[in-house]
Amino acid sequence: MKAIATAVLAALAVAAGGKGGPEMTAKLHWHGHDTFRVDGPPVVYVDPYRLPAGQPKADLILITHDHSDHCSPADVARLRGPATVVVAPAAAAAMLPGPVVEIAPGDERTVAGVAVRAIRAYNTDKKFHPKQAGMVGYLFTVGGVSYYHAGDSDHIPEMAGLRPDVALLPVSGTYVMTAAQAAEAARAIRPKVAVPMHYGAIVGSEADAATFSKLLEGSGIEVVVKEKE
Repeated sequence: MKAIATAVLAALAVAAGGKGGPEMTAKLHWHGHDTFRVDGPPVVYVDPYRLPAGQPKADLILITHDHSDHCSPADVARLRGPATVVVAPAAAAAMLPGPVVEIAPGDERTVAGVAVRAIRAYNTDKKFHPKQAGMVGYLFTVGGVSYYHAGDSDHIPEMAGLRPDVALLPVSGTYVMTAAQAAEAARAIRPKVAVPMHYGAIVGSEADAATFSKLLEGSGIEVVVKEKE
């Protein structure tokens, strides 16, 4: 699916410096499911999983939790360079090769020159991601753009008022929020730009991304649907 931007920016959602969604997400690459790469410098990956060959080495790798479609030791090993920093909650850190900086919900770290804040991620009406497991999403800034990757989560109170420039939100349902719930979460988070994720691999489809986009029309939040790379 070609990258598309939908919805009209309201005055409150105009990106810093006058940038629109496609420009603000130009250095954001979606590799399917919950996997993203942000080209800085530094180069930051979140939840690398089944990456295509030839990807640039990572300066920073952020892992949200220990499920195999988010915490892939083989992908982390391929992306590691001599100075790569890997950050993960304790359960995921125990699965990964090499040194790992452990993080817990609420922690703030500066790693590889990036300020990182761990935001709790959990289910409210299902059992797959319990609150007590210590799973996280991440709020971080690269190149003057702040990103929030929600991890595998439902719409939870901890999301309210985060106000990143770009929010990466699951939309597939089953294990995470549905598209409708993700749209409500976006309204609570109040990003300038929202990007749907967690579809097209294990559960969910492009239809979920389209529904999410439609539901945010007129909200003042611009939706950018990234093409899988």
